[in-house]
Parts: sequence; C-alpha cells; structure tokens
Amino acid sequence: MPDAKPESPAPDEGALNRVSHGYAPDGRPIAPPPVPLEKIIDDVVDNFQATAKAELALLEARGELALHGATWAASWGAVAASALGVAMLALAFGAILALTPQVGPLLATLIVVGVLLLIAAFAGWRAKASYADIRTALRRNLVDEESDD
Repeated sequence: MPDAKPESPAPDEGALNRVSHGYAPDGRPIAPPPVPLEKIIDDVVDNFQATAKAELALLEARGELALHGATWAASWGAVAASALGVAMLALAFGAILALTPQVGPLLATLIVVGVLLLIAAFAGWRAKASYADIRTALRRNLVDEESDD
C-alpha cells in the first residue's frame, strides 16, 4: 500500500538557524554593554538614601502614634482617678455615718481616716516598687546592677 503522506521538502539550513521558539527570533542576542561602576554606586547610594528616609518616616510615625496613645491614656487615667477619688470620698462619708451611732462621730472619723491612711501607705509602697522597676529597666548598664530597694 502506498504511503498517503506527501513528501515534505527538505528543510532549508538557513531557516532553521532563525527559529528560536520565541526566545530570540533573530538569532542569539548581543550581550548588553557592562554597566559602569559609577552608575551602580549611584544606584546603591540612591537606594540607601531612600531606605534611610523611609526608616526615619517610620520612626516619626511610630512616635506620633505613641504620643497619641499616651495622651489618651493619660486623659482617661485622669477621669478614672477623679472617679475613684469621688468614690473614696463617698465611701469615707458613708463609713463615718454608719459608724457614728455605734462609736460616736469623733471615733468614727478617726477609724475611717486610719483605714484610709493604711490604704494610702500600701499604695505608696507599691508605687515605689514599680518606680524602681522602671529605673532598672531604663538603666544603661545592667551588669553592675544594685538593688534600689
């Protein structure tokens, strides 16, 4: 049985050299000229300057955010401290009024003042301990550390 395929013509040798399957249609590419060292150094310096500016902008933004947070924390802390102060006054007056029929007004006042002084002394002692922790954390040299207590 004869072969049904027609004979394909012999490929032209010059045409095959031009086929590159999409990578370089006109043959091998010519190597680009080398980049001068001055251009590379200029690019590195420009990139370094841009990086430094971006880092400084980031530090500034973080500082602004910290300041914003500290401002609102202090504001709400003042509101909370004021409310606590008013509540402590109300508690003290209520305790004096409740103790007055049992021990008299003078002794009731002295008892409430004594208890409030004990609470204040305990709170002051804890505040001093916390302040010492802050001083220790902010000290530059922690190797030769001595206790602040």
